[in-house]
This record gives sequence, structure tokens and C-alpha cells, in this order.
Amino acid sequence: MNLKIALLVAAAAIVTPQSLWAQEKGGVLNVATIGEPPTLDPMASTADLVGIVTQHMFETLYTFDKGWNVTPLLAESLPEISADGKTYTIKLRSGIKFHDGSDMASDDVVASLNRWIKLASRGKQVAGFVDTIAATDPSTVTITLKQPYAPLTSLLAFNNSAAIVLPAEKQDEPMKEFIGTGPYMLKERKADQYIQLVRFDGYKSRSEEATGYGGARHQYLDEIRFVPVPDANTRVEAAISGQYDYIDSLPVESFDRLKGSSATQPVVLKPFGYPVFVFNTAEGSAKNVAVRKAIRQALSMEDMLAAAFGSTEFYALDGNIYPSNFSWSTDAGVKGNYNVADPEGAAEAAKEAGYNGEPIRILTSRQYEFHYKMAQVAAEYLKLAGFTVDMQVVDWATLTQRRADKGLWDIYITHSPFLPEPALIGSLSTSSPGWWDTPARKTAVDAFTSEVDPAKRVALWADVQKAMYDDIPFMKIGDFNAVSAKSTKLEGVDPAPWPYFWNASLTK
Repeated sequence: MNLKIALLVAAAAIVTPQSLWAQEKGGVLNVATIGEPPTLDPMASTADLVGIVTQHMFETLYTFDKGWNVTPLLAESLPEISADGKTYTIKLRSGIKFHDGSDMASDDVVASLNRWIKLASRGKQVAGFVDTIAATDPSTVTITLKQPYAPLTSLLAFNNSAAIVLPAEKQDEPMKEFIGTGPYMLKERKADQYIQLVRFDGYKSRSEEATGYGGARHQYLDEIRFVPVPDANTRVEAAISGQYDYIDSLPVESFDRLKGSSATQPVVLKPFGYPVFVFNTAEGSAKNVAVRKAIRQALSMEDMLAAAFGSTEFYALDGNIYPSNFSWSTDAGVKGNYNVADPEGAAEAAKEAGYNGEPIRILTSRQYEFHYKMAQVAAEYLKLAGFTVDMQVVDWATLTQRRADKGLWDIYITHSPFLPEPALIGSLSTSSPGWWDTPARKTAVDAFTSEVDPAKRVALWADVQKAMYDDIPFMKIGDFNAVSAKSTKLEGVDPAPWPYFWNASLTK
């Protein structure tokens, strides 16, 4: 299946094969992030910020190459899958050490996967399909399923709600010791100041050429520091002045200023992903699907995108969950349900749905400034439709905590990159905040995930998207391009939805 993400580096930032660089060893890389991650346990969170930091410390059995194909990481090779699609035999690499000096073996993997299916939202997606996870021998793990489950290897590869491998004796919930197999290990975390990672000298890289998140992971840097810089304008000024070596998630209106800086160059990922409004389908006003439909009817996706991203150079109006360059792209369910912008009709629909003026609690953050701008536009359209709006603006870490409580919100605003496997979309899991759990969801999602034929899965994904538009667990707002920035001294960093800094180096 030809799945791809078109990644564009703008403003003369030319992606050069890493093999052509004589990269220097040493140095401290300073990365400005949108804030403080809520946890350093990647199983326990779906926040992108958690994955960005922890992917340097922890590793999974598989990951994704530059073409978004699953490729082995801690596994020796791709799994051997039985003819009936129920048995996955996974050979592990030898000589892999944890940060505490112990050797990785199959019992560590089994314990970690059991923790994952119990704790992680994406692990819980898998749990119902799993019969057993067993250590066949010290270097082999066998996963036996109750029925075929096509997304399994993609879920095992994902760095978000990730199936990381930990030592068998360090499986605490919550995590107490942050011991992984990654190229960098945690030295110090000072809340709201920095997370300091240092080179793990016992790391064993893969021998293949680096490709996306896969292949060789070289440790040119001595240290990586992730520094929370919650204010978007502060991040822009820090980028222009050269204060940091990499600056994540910048407002698109900063592009021209970044382009004119001598210290920094902009990096544009096009298309990056899509902003979404996630509904609480379990409690509160939005539990009523008719109220959710009235809210959607009121909103102008176009006005929200324009407010958030300014120029159509940075956004596209598109109701398909996947854009046209993905084989998953379909318009199922979209017609008549996207960018309706009819607050008067929505007011009538809300009244018929039994809406009585209860506050619609919108949870958002200014650390992602485009979230906040969309929320402001949405609030005005909802007020025109007669809804009472309670806008709750909090920091991102607080938002990720509050969204886990069914009693605290009706809509929260987030975004997602376009994921290589639709089953990775968080809202498909009944345990994901929003708690979409209807017969229509179960029918569509179960049929999609149990089918292994790629062509049939594309057709079945259209049924899932239609169920999304019928039940409205979330609303896609449109497509957008993301802007970050990197120092002119930083080499070996290819643009990626979750930026990574193994293979990166700093020129003196």
C-alpha cells in the first residue's frame, strides 16, 4: 500500500543525505518545546510532547521508516505471521542493554507488553484480541491472537501511547525508574526548567542506513535538553535570536521572520496533519449525539482555519480524515456534514435535541496558539446558535490531565499528524478521552481491524469514517502545515511529525 507523508523543508532548508555530512561529535542540543510533558511514561499518555522526548530514552519492537512502513527496531526482523493471521513470532536482537546495564531478553518484552495492554490506550485497543503473550525462549516472543488483527505491528511501532520495552522488574504503575534501551538516558528533570538526557554509552545501534525513525541511530550529541517554552511568541523570538537549536511548533505567521533570520531557518511539514475538536460522548451536554450534530452544524471550519493559519499556503479545507495523497482518502459521510456554518439552523436543531442552555465547556490551551484561535471563532458561532459557552484556557499538561475526567469538559481541542495506519487514531479506542463506544463504532472498527487484505481495508476504512460522521466522536477542522525552526549549526535533523535528534550534530 502506497502510504506517504509529503514532507517539505521550506526556505532553502535542503535535506541532504546524512551520509554526505562529516558530522561532528559532542555538544549539547537545546530544544524548545511547547511546555512541560505531563509524564515521561510514554505508555501512560497520548500527548505528542511525551513521545517527542521519550522516544530518545525508550524503544519499541518496531518503528516506521521514511516511507511510513513498519521496520524492526528492538526486534531482529518483522514478525513471522501464521497463515491464519493469529500467531506472531518475534525474534529479538541480541546484545541489547538497558540503561541500568542489564540485558534485554524475552521476559522483559512479555512483561512490558502486558503492562502496555493494561495501561496504554492503544494497548487497550489490542487487549481484546490477545489470547497470550509468551516468551518462547530468551530471544523469542510469541503473541497469539483470538482473531486476526491487521494493525498490530503498526500499534507496536507507534511512539504515542507506546509499547516500549522496560526491564521486567521495573514495571511500576506509575513508572518510578525511567530505564529504557534508547540512545540517550535521563540524567535530570527539573520541572518547568528542562529535561536533561545524556548519551547512553551501552547503546547498540542497528546497522542499516538511517531511514525515518528506523535504521541506525548515531549518538553524535553528548546531551539533549528539552526546555519548556509555553508562550508561542517567546518561542518565535528565541528562534530568531538563535537561543535554541531546535524550536518546535511555531505560529505560521512567523514564517517570513524566520526566513530572514541569520541564526535559524524555518522547517515546514506539508501537510502535517489536522486539528480536531473531540467530544465527550460519555457525560455532559455533548453526550447527546443530536447536540453534537447541532454544534457541528453551527461551525465554519473555513473561518476557524483562516483565524488559526492565516493564508491558504498553510491550510486546506478538507473534511476527509486523510488528504488525497493517502490511499486511505475517502469522502464517506462528509457531504452535508462539514463546514456547514449555519448557526440559525443549528439553533433549531439544538432546541429539538432538548438543549436547555447548559454550558458547553471547551477545553483548550494557548501553548498551541492555533488551538486557541480556533476556539475563539467556534465560541462566537456557537453563541450565535444559542449555545452557552464556557471557554477554559489551561496549560497543555493540565489539559491532558483534565480530559481524562469525564465530568470536566464537553469539547477539547487537539491535533494529529496524518498517521500511517488509521487504527492509530486515538478516538477509535473506547478508552481514549471522548470514550466513543457505540454499536456503529464496534461494527465498523472491528471489521476494519480484523481484515488483513490491504485493498479490502481501504474500503472498510470508508465505513469507519462514515460512522465517525454519523456519531461525531470528533470533528476534523481541516488540513494544516506545521512550522518549526532549526539552527543553521544543526545538521542531521530531517523534518518529522515527532522530531528526533539521534543522528543530529552541531557544527562548532
